[in-house]
Amino acid sequence: MASDSEKSLLAGLLNPTPQTDQKVVSKRRTFRRCKSAPLAEFLPGEINSTNEVQSLKRAESFFDNIHPSFRKVAIYLIFYLAIGTICFYFVKDQIKGEKKDGVLDSVYFCIVTMTTVGYGDLVPNSTPTKLLACAFVFSGMALIGLTLSKGADYLVEKQEVLLIKALHLTQKLGPTEILKEMETNKVRYKCFMMMAFLVVLIIVGTVFLVTIEKLDVVDAFYCVCSTITTLGYGDKSFSTEAGRIFAIFWILTSTICLAQFLCYVAELNTENRQKSLVKFVLTRKMTNVDLEAADIDNDRNVGAAEFVIYKLKEMGKITQEDVSLLLQEFENLDVDQSGTLSTCDLMLAQSAQGRR
Repeated sequence: MASDSEKSLLAGLLNPTPQTDQKVVSKRRTFRRCKSAPLAEFLPGEINSTNEVQSLKRAESFFDNIHPSFRKVAIYLIFYLAIGTICFYFVKDQIKGEKKDGVLDSVYFCIVTMTTVGYGDLVPNSTPTKLLACAFVFSGMALIGLTLSKGADYLVEKQEVLLIKALHLTQKLGPTEILKEMETNKVRYKCFMMMAFLVVLIIVGTVFLVTIEKLDVVDAFYCVCSTITTLGYGDKSFSTEAGRIFAIFWILTSTICLAQFLCYVAELNTENRQKSLVKFVLTRKMTNVDLEAADIDNDRNVGAAEFVIYKLKEMGKITQEDVSLLLQEFENLDVDQSGTLSTCDLMLAQSAQGRR
C-alpha cells in the first residue's frame, strides 16, 4: 500500500510547484555578469564596443556554427569518397564501360556503389576491382545507415517549425505552442517534410535528365524512379560529364531521402499503434483481476503509485524488468531499510561503495 509520502511525491510529480530560490537566482546573475566580463577589458576610448562584438562574431570559424551531426557527416563522407576515388582511380583501366574523366568517373562509381544503385554503365572487370567494389558497397551502406541518415533526420527536425507555422498561418503561435505541437505530431511532420523533399528531388531529377541528358519525359521519370529506389536497371543512366557531376550529389541525396521517408512511415505506424493501445488502456474498465495484478506489495490495497505503475506496464511504457531494477536500486540506497530515502542513506551508500 502506498504511504502518504509516496502519494505526496506522486502529486508533486504530476503538479510541480515552481519554487524560486533567491540565492540561486543571485548566483546565476553573478555568473552571467562574469561571462560578459572579458568584453569590459577594452576601454570605450580605445575601441567601439559594437565593432568589437561584430569582429568577435566574424572571428568565429564557419565550422563552429555547423551542428556536430553535420560535421560528423561531412568528415565521414569526405573520407569515404577520398579513399574510394583514389582506389578506383588506380584501377580505372580494370573498369569497363563508358568513361568521361578519370577522377569524375571514380567519384561517380563510388556514389553508385555506396547507394547500391548499380546502373551497369561502369562495372568492375577484374578480380581485384570486384573485391574492392564488394568492400565499398558494404562500407557505403553502413555509412548511409549510421551517419548520413542522422544528418538528414536533423535537417528535417530543423524544418518542422517552418512547417508548423505554415499550417497555422491564421494563428499566431508562440514558442510554447510550437514546441507542444512538435512533440504531439513530431513523426507526422517528419513524414510531410521528407515527402516534400522527395517530390522536389524527383522533379529536379526529371527536369535535368530531359534538359541535359536529352531523354523524353517518360524515360527521365523512369530513370529517376529506378535510381531513387536503387533498382538501377542500367538501360537509362547519366551518360554525360555534366550529368555525372549532377548525379554525384543528386543520387546520394535522393536515395537517403527515400530511405528516411520509409523509416518515418514505419515510425508513424508504430506511434499510431501505441496511441491506440494507450487509448484502449485508459478507456477499459478496471476489474478485480486488474486490482490483484496492480497490488505490488500484496496488501490487498492499491495505492496511487501502484496504479500508475500498473497502467504504464499495460501501455507498454515500462516492463516488469524495469520495475525490478529500479526497486533493486532503491533497496541498495535505502541503507537503514526505512522504506524512504534521505541524505543520510545516500551518504552511507556512497561510503559503502567507497570501501568496496
